[in-house]
Amino acid sequence: MTPGRPVPPPLAKPVAPDTAPHGLTASGSASDGGLLAAAYGATSPDSGLVPLTLARRAPQADDVEIAIEFCGLCHSDVHAVRGEWGGHVWPLVPGHEIVGTVSAVGSAVTDFAPGDRVGVGCIVDSCRECESCLDGLEQYCENGMTGTYGAVDRRNGDSITQGGYSSSVVVDRRYVLRVPDSLDPAAVAPLLCAGVTTFSPLRHFDVEEGDVVGVVGLGGLGHMAVKLAKAMGAKVVVFTTSESKVPAALELGADEVVLSTDETAMDAANRTIDLIIDTVAAPHDLNPLFKTLRVDGALFQLGLPAEAMPPVNPRALIRRRIAYAGSLIGGIAETQEMLDFCAANNVVADIEVVRADQLNEAYDRLVAGDVKYRFVLDTSTLQAPAKEADA
Repeated sequence: MTPGRPVPPPLAKPVAPDTAPHGLTASGSASDGGLLAAAYGATSPDSGLVPLTLARRAPQADDVEIAIEFCGLCHSDVHAVRGEWGGHVWPLVPGHEIVGTVSAVGSAVTDFAPGDRVGVGCIVDSCRECESCLDGLEQYCENGMTGTYGAVDRRNGDSITQGGYSSSVVVDRRYVLRVPDSLDPAAVAPLLCAGVTTFSPLRHFDVEEGDVVGVVGLGGLGHMAVKLAKAMGAKVVVFTTSESKVPAALELGADEVVLSTDETAMDAANRTIDLIIDTVAAPHDLNPLFKTLRVDGALFQLGLPAEAMPPVNPRALIRRRIAYAGSLIGGIAETQEMLDFCAANNVVADIEVVRADQLNEAYDRLVAGDVKYRFVLDTSTLQAPAKEADA
């Protein structure tokens, strides 16, 4: 296990920004001849998800138009739609785990063709000029990456990006990913967020055969961490507060499950773990977990609690040269590497496919933890688009 593994090189060199404006006409149809797309989104924090129609821009020279087949439901979608993170412009169509087929390409696109199966994750643009972007770390763009939904699209007339709960989307080719044909497209969708979010820290520490990886929490992120770490050859130990999760963890491939509420079991785990992937998004005490790490071990925090965490005792870090770090999704090249790795090792998410009219129910179940382990929207169940666009 080697900390600080370099990420793959960026997929494309920066280009001059496209200054051509795009937007809506007064009638609500696309001003540049683009498609009207069926969608589900929110019109306010209290509206829930309702049928909408989007105006998608016509592909520019470097654009790829995608007919969406599936879109994963991420817990961050729930926060956004219900206004819990604030700052959004309404209406808002969520979804950043997009899988579909190319329906059209711009005149300068040579790496994708109609009929190709592709994906779009959390990023649809970045500045392409800062050090992070040039290093293939677009997720850390120093001028702010452009998110797949709810973000200002500076290259396209400052319009607001709208996500993948939709029948189509148009994205610059630099942020489009190739989905291997061997993988189930529905089960691939969560890889574009949950998959790369857990893959990136595992790769950053160059996890390999013989390493011991701890996974805290067994939800959408945690189940992907178990699968990916096992595929890298690691021994996987799941930490959970719930005894009912033990059979599920073993079924996913975990070698061992430790009840973190059992002091004897935690004492037995002392100095046995090389790397911990912590996926829990609720406040919890990290100090007992630090005790399970070996010298030069690390704990990566992926869950983002809404409230303050209990304080970290620096003594635990100092005594074993432990690193406490965070990680955010992955860059475009690293996401493609993850997809290719998953194809080579037959790794996909465990999913439940839902119809458009089940989305609000799925959100309630997601908040309650009633899913194993990710919901995915089948966009063929969307209504036909209206004659005029809502956004």
